[in-house]
Amino acid sequence: MKIQVRFFAITREKAKTDVDTFELPPGSTVGALWDAIADRHAALAPLRRHLRLAVNLEYAGNDAPLTDGDEVALIPPVAGGVDLCTLTDSPIDPNAIIAKVRRPEAGAVVTFEGVVRNHAQGKDVARLEYEVYPAMALAKLREVAESVVAEHDGCMIAVEHRYGTLEVGESAVVIAVSSAHRGEAFTACQKTIDRIKEVVPIWKKEYSADGASWVGFGS
Repeated sequence: MKIQVRFFAITREKAKTDVDTFELPPGSTVGALWDAIADRHAALAPLRRHLRLAVNLEYAGNDAPLTDGDEVALIPPVAGGVDLCTLTDSPIDPNAIIAKVRRPEAGAVVTFEGVVRNHAQGKDVARLEYEVYPAMALAKLREVAESVVAEHDGCMIAVEHRYGTLEVGESAVVIAVSSAHRGEAFTACQKTIDRIKEVVPIWKKEYSADGASWVGFGS
């Protein structure tokens, strides 16, 4: 089957073309197309984690199926090229997240920092382990941020979520929201963390003297 791929902004410059056509076996997925794109246009490979793919004008994950004649677009980050939603296995720098949303027209910057505490449900906590489904988690982080921005016009939201093993006192998630006025920023920040906890596939395991348990399963 033939898939037409469109390139924009930095992806157009790297690929040196506006459009390209790929032939893939029937039943191929977006992930397979990505592999083919990176193979043909090696300069795009380092940008892969920063880009999103849209199939027939709708964002799609790596597992999404393709059909003959689909049009796929490589979508670079907006907002000046800054990737506003990220995952990391390294310590988070809150100032770096705040810097992503600072702008002259924003009179308020509100941040939320989720920190590993030393207790939970009456037990001491030694450390936490966060497991993540990377591709889906990143897509959902972006979806959450975009949905909140759509409800609060003029807001800008940046999120970074940590995964792996975290010690007490380390930041698990940092959210920064900027807007013209503080009320809008506070509300948007609250909505963002609430929705992240509802829909983003990141799981938390607590380690204590009594053993380890996954949060949310009561064991």
